Amino acid sequence: MAPMFANDYNQTMPRDIASTSAGFGTYSQEELFRRIGALKKEMNALILAHYYTVPEIQQVADIVGDSLALARAAEKNDADVIVFAGVYFMAETAKILNPQKQVLMPDAYAGCPLADSCPADEFRKFKESYPDAIVVTYINSTADIKALSDITCTSSNVEQIIRQIPPGKQIIFAPDRNLGGYISRKLQREMILWQGCCYVHDAFSEIYILKACLDYPDAELIAHPECQEEVLRHAAFIGSTKALLDYTVASTAEKFIVATEPGILYEMQKRSPQKTFIPAPRDPESPFSVCTQMKQNTLEKLYQCMLNRKPEIVIDETLRLASLGSIKRMLEMTPG
Repeated sequence: MAPMFANDYNQTMPRDIASTSAGFGTYSQEELFRRIGALKKEMNALILAHYYTVPEIQQVADIVGDSLALARAAEKNDADVIVFAGVYFMAETAKILNPQKQVLMPDAYAGCPLADSCPADEFRKFKESYPDAIVVTYINSTADIKALSDITCTSSNVEQIIRQIPPGKQIIFAPDRNLGGYISRKLQREMILWQGCCYVHDAFSEIYILKACLDYPDAELIAHPECQEEVLRHAAFIGSTKALLDYTVASTAEKFIVATEPGILYEMQKRSPQKTFIPAPRDPESPFSVCTQMKQNTLEKLYQCMLNRKPEIVIDETLRLASLGSIKRMLEMTPG
């Protein structure tokens, strides 16, 4: 497997994924950039994008970041309209924090299977089995789940948040079992785990990761904590999307095998053009472990959603208020 560089991203993705971003519909990429920029000024809009979106989305965004950075950006801004290029729970979180602002997203069907793996009715019953437990929920969850939670967290701040919970206090962690298991092991803190997972990270297997390490013996393996324990034990560094990015900038290593969604390679290559970044393989038939939902965000859809001011995120006010508390507690516990 040859290394994949950021500027080869669309060309080396599987054909069905690359097709979501390769074409720009009626207008060229340059014209879409111009039109989006004009609409942004006209609407006083803020464009937020996750690192896993395609490169041209990241190029046009005002802020590109991980879930924590984007939540903070959504909380404090002077925009009248927030346009969120990510998956649904991210735009939903922005709306929870900004009831007075219009929140748009390019594709309302860009959901998160991890969030969907935790239905509210089932989780409510699960929670009732542990009435004395504090509920810490990963931000990759629906507003209904956040409303049933005490604290929201991200992979960037989960360790900081868990450390602030008194020893001996029972903790329910949902919905990602791999992230919860990693923090439980690292902090030696027993937690009750909901058995959900991110299909992108859970797909990495030890056998193919070890093969990649043999193929590139001079490369460091770095991994997101949503990966399975069998993968994480071989990593030189484990961290959130932002932590992985920062590590590649600071490290003296020149080559990295990156076990997370390959969209982050665009920013890694941009910040360290002299270094080599290799996407961790999923398996020989499908070497990329790609979040198809993130790739549903395209420049054409971004332009159309701004032009037509839809799809718009709308949340019932009772639900919004119920879910706001856990998000606010997260931001208060991890000021930045």
